[in-house]
Amino acid sequence: MYDRVVFKAFVLSFLLTITAHAEDWAHWRGPELNGSSGEVNLPDTWGKTKNIAWSAPLPGHSSATPIISQGKVFISSTGHRGKSLQALCFDEKTGKELWRKTIGKTDRKLPQNDLTTPSPVADGKVICFLYGNGVMVGLDYSGEKLWSRNLEKDYGDFSIKFGYSSSLSIYEGKLYVQVLRSSTPYDKSRVDKSRDSYLLAADPKTGETLFRHIRSTDAVDESSDGYSTPIFYEHNGRKEILVIGADYITGHDPQTGKEFWRYGYANKKSNIWRHIPTLLTADNLIIGIRPRTNTGMIAIKAGGRGKLTDDAVAWEFNGPTPDCPSPCYYKGNIYVLCGGRGDKVLSCLDAKTGKLKWSGDLGGRAPWRASLTAADDKIYCINEDGQAVVLAAGDKEFKILSRIDMGEKPIQASIAIANGHLFVRTTKTLYCVGGK
Repeated sequence: MYDRVVFKAFVLSFLLTITAHAEDWAHWRGPELNGSSGEVNLPDTWGKTKNIAWSAPLPGHSSATPIISQGKVFISSTGHRGKSLQALCFDEKTGKELWRKTIGKTDRKLPQNDLTTPSPVADGKVICFLYGNGVMVGLDYSGEKLWSRNLEKDYGDFSIKFGYSSSLSIYEGKLYVQVLRSSTPYDKSRVDKSRDSYLLAADPKTGETLFRHIRSTDAVDESSDGYSTPIFYEHNGRKEILVIGADYITGHDPQTGKEFWRYGYANKKSNIWRHIPTLLTADNLIIGIRPRTNTGMIAIKAGGRGKLTDDAVAWEFNGPTPDCPSPCYYKGNIYVLCGGRGDKVLSCLDAKTGKLKWSGDLGGRAPWRASLTAADDKIYCINEDGQAVVLAAGDKEFKILSRIDMGEKPIQASIAIANGHLFVRTTKTLYCVGGK
């Protein structure tokens, strides 16, 4: 009898431990909105057939990150010859395709991009997709369409040089969309409405607009284009939506979109400083990458009001920083990957001070455009040629644990982490990595 009681207690403890670490990946930057997860017992190596729980074919390329929620994997994809915009759902445990919806069709061509780059977002009941032609749709988890609308028809063409790429966010019952664009359109034939940049909140159940806040800027030309995604932050009881792009970092009221504060990160005006990486928050700081050739990372003290000066800057890092990949925050450290066509440098910084702890060269010829993800004391990244690298997270050293050649290039989608598995998206296949 005693042994049976002990055994039951052990099983209960084991199940509680698993539950405590089991997390969905419902936003493209994960459960903490910073690229990290509390998952444990994750693989440090795999192959196209080694340590793969399942794989599922995809109809085409996309840079959208897989979204995992309530036992389902949702993903955006191009379809027939890249001309259809699709939403797919797979069973998380088996990889069985549960449904596939063609949301729209397009002949629009973009340089080095397609219209399915925005990642979907889930709230446990509704999965919302957005495409680069302005089509936004809400589906229930069985694939039934709840609503559909077109933001370009409502508020003017996106007309962003490399194609609209910001992902959706859901926070406290509101669906948020960021559109940062130049006042001068790239394709004058497509524009028939105002050219304001804006932050929009909608009801995820109906798609109805709750507010649209015009985000003003004095950025010029391509510097007005933004590809990042808004994130959410609470400091001293104040909840904020944080936006970076068009020469400014801004904090907004989630209820109205009203601007609490802004900081101008461009030390001079340029026509090429479009912004891609998404913000981080850590240790009462809001951390962002300066754009493109304006190298560096800055940390802004939380709690500001009005137009902030450089007195609000807690620290700056002037080492190599990325054009594309968003940095990752994990266990007190920030991991930042400068992965362009030159050196492929991964750096580890102390989040509180910005002090460099270590850096190393990831190598490879292809650029690293996918963002970093972290869990289980590991850092995961993948380049355009499909070479994945797993590194040891921590203060001590730059240490590569494994390199895996996935092939099936080009790959720009970030690796998602959920419920004991990695989800790796190539051009042709969705892989669930880890034990079955």
